[in-house]
Amino acid sequence: MKPTELNTMDPLIIAGKSYTSRLLVGTGKYKSFAETKAAIDASGAEIVTVAIRRTNIGQNPNEPSLLDVLPPAQYTLLPNTAGCYSADDAIRTLRLARELLDGHALVKLEVLGDAHTLFPNMTETIKAAEVLVKEGFQVMVYCSDDPIFAKQLEEAGCVAVMPLASLIGSGMGILNPWNLQLIMEKAKVPVIVDAGVGTASDAAIAMELGCAGVLMNTAIAAARDPILMAGAMKKAVQAGREAYLAGRMPKKLYSATPSSPVGGMISPSKQS
Repeated sequence: MKPTELNTMDPLIIAGKSYTSRLLVGTGKYKSFAETKAAIDASGAEIVTVAIRRTNIGQNPNEPSLLDVLPPAQYTLLPNTAGCYSADDAIRTLRLARELLDGHALVKLEVLGDAHTLFPNMTETIKAAEVLVKEGFQVMVYCSDDPIFAKQLEEAGCVAVMPLASLIGSGMGILNPWNLQLIMEKAKVPVIVDAGVGTASDAAIAMELGCAGVLMNTAIAAARDPILMAGAMKKAVQAGREAYLAGRMPKKLYSATPSSPVGGMISPSKQS
């Protein structure tokens, strides 16, 4: 079975919509819109996050717009609230995004608690999520790796929870596999790793754990060759998902059973 056939048979479903790619990518930190476009094309991503406070999607009519290279007809744009440190700021930002994108409802909520680590402020995040859901937004939410907070966000009506694997932009990889598994055990919505991925093996590990997808930006944009890295991430996410579905062999200290059968082989003692 080809990977494209598997993806079609095993779609990522968010807010009732199906996607063949389980890799979500950001649009920040690239050298130009042209590089952004090339990297996203190489990644195969269908969902693309946009920081409303940092990227022009029409709010500055005299400047180049990201929509010129990433048209909404081709990609699912995911406006996010990067740079917001309160529920009120995040809510205002996403209301603006909805106006700019003609009523677009799917959004990524993140409310930061610390400018140094970019760790989420979960009290403000939950407060903002409750308001946004009541206003009809489909909220995908960046959160800590705390299973209790993740469940509260799901109960508030969020369509996906997105726990960090390690700090935003750190490239430290999956530091919390046990917490991620605790979140996935209880979640009835997609669990998508958001933040901390540094290279392709990190993305594969997240998928092998059973995450529904991986969102990344810096891991691609800050690579020596972003376009090549984007392609590597696409393959890693696909491979990790296939490995998860296949089911890995049990871990053992040693194996008492040979990997190749030896029954029927001639014993050295019986040779003439």
